[in-house]
Amino acid sequence: MKTILIPTDFSETAKHAAIYAMEIARQIKAEKVILYNTYQTIVTIGADPLVPAVDAVGIDNLKKGSETGLENFKFILLAYQPENIVVETLSEFNLLTPGIQSVCERMPIDVVMMGITGGDAIEENLFGSNTIQVAKNVTVPVIIVPKEAPVKPIEKVLFLCDFQKVVETTPIQPIIKVLDATKAALHVLNIDKDNSHFTPETPHESLMLHNLLHQYNPQYHFVDGNDFMETANNFVKENKIDLIISIPKRHGLFDTLFKRSHTKMMAFHSIVPLMVVHD
Repeated sequence: MKTILIPTDFSETAKHAAIYAMEIARQIKAEKVILYNTYQTIVTIGADPLVPAVDAVGIDNLKKGSETGLENFKFILLAYQPENIVVETLSEFNLLTPGIQSVCERMPIDVVMMGITGGDAIEENLFGSNTIQVAKNVTVPVIIVPKEAPVKPIEKVLFLCDFQKVVETTPIQPIIKVLDATKAALHVLNIDKDNSHFTPETPHESLMLHNLLHQYNPQYHFVDGNDFMETANNFVKENKIDLIISIPKRHGLFDTLFKRSHTKMMAFHSIVPLMVVHD
């Protein structure tokens, strides 16, 4: 894990995520951090309201504002920048999610780290937030950093697993990269309700996962719980987990964790960063 991409909108949430990313960059001995910001076209309505006109001056101002903002953001992060790590800035005319995906295709990005932005409005429409869209659509692993996440090294990693088609659906390489880079202890958690997910194949699938991860001496935990998020949060607190790894398609992460569900949204109520990897 040598290169980290940090998208930013220059908010306090983004600043905290960037400071956290710098600490992890120090821990994993990363070589490069890229601060990334996108800007979009300002469209003005001309004489014919059906024919929008592009304000070229507005584009220039947006470009300059983005570049200046990145340089100021980079300066703020100097106090947290590890030695021997190169920090670059990248400003692009694009939408955020496709922009990040494009960068990841053009450059050897190992992980994207970003906070949940949008202020209070995100609580009204969490699924539509930039961070969730990035985590859902970008193919590179994305670490979502809660605004109150402690800035500290990763010592304990929790992998949420349903033990279904483990070999076919577990993106093992991103998990291995995190474990190798951080030297963290690995916990594997399966959350069930009245053994409703236990099948005759479960013991075999458990063995398959162990074959993939045995060199990391994982500790396995099987917990019964009626509320997935509440059960996961309790486990995180009791076991002092530093990072959760989840595969969205495995247990409907974006249908379960990140939709509105009263006050039980893991993204807001856990102080633990969440790493999203796709199968």
